Amino acid sequence: MNTSKTNMLNPKNTFASFVVCGGNDFACATARTVANTPGKAFNPLFLHGDTGLGKTHLLHAIGLHIARQRKGARVVCLSAETLAGECIAAIQDNRLQAFRDKYRHIDVLLIDDLHFLVGKDPIQEELFHTFNYLIGAGRQIVLACNCPPARCLPPKFKALEQRLVSRFEWGQVASVEAPDAETRLAILEQKTRSMDVHLPANILHFLANRIRSNVRRLEGAMIHVASYAALTGKTLTVNRVENLLRDILRDEGRVA
Repeated sequence: MNTSKTNMLNPKNTFASFVVCGGNDFACATARTVANTPGKAFNPLFLHGDTGLGKTHLLHAIGLHIARQRKGARVVCLSAETLAGECIAAIQDNRLQAFRDKYRHIDVLLIDDLHFLVGKDPIQEELFHTFNYLIGAGRQIVLACNCPPARCLPPKFKALEQRLVSRFEWGQVASVEAPDAETRLAILEQKTRSMDVHLPANILHFLANRIRSNVRRLEGAMIHVASYAALTGKTLTVNRVENLLRDILRDEGRVA
């Protein structure tokens, strides 16, 4: 794959490692379709959902699949913050045409944390024109944001916002929802297998039932518990885990 941005794709974030449930099955199905037929269907694909539910995972899975199936494909995956920084530097250094050339000669553009562009009007303008160019050329765009298109940009400069939102909604909008307890347990079981660690079934059930806000926190808690057991050699009990994760569990209670 001929691009300097490939190192931003996490090789662990594949479709095979993504646990599909009722809350994300549509998002996963559309992501697979885009990965198999980039530029042909659901262009752009706009993924949205709360923090830590798997949007970035799906974004990387799409990029990795295309990179592996289409040798030489120019795939760029980056955060909106990085894109904004490059655009601002290009404007300040009078290199805007070089910036445009860079992002208009790629095959797949994947942008994470799109909400970072809120209030950054010059970047929004450049994104609008680059967006139009890539779509017109049949290139694939995938966007990930923590809210739906209509809420990802501010009401200020309404004309620009409406143009961008209309572009975001051109293809397919798919939400990534929080997993249920059964899916959270499946995620934990898959994570322990991939890490080659063993946790008692009652501990896994405890974690799956008590940590509900997002997958990132769930996996982080599991790693914390597994590390504690490995480093101390102590037997894990529900009471011990509850004490170990008391701050997280207290916050989860407020979220619930």
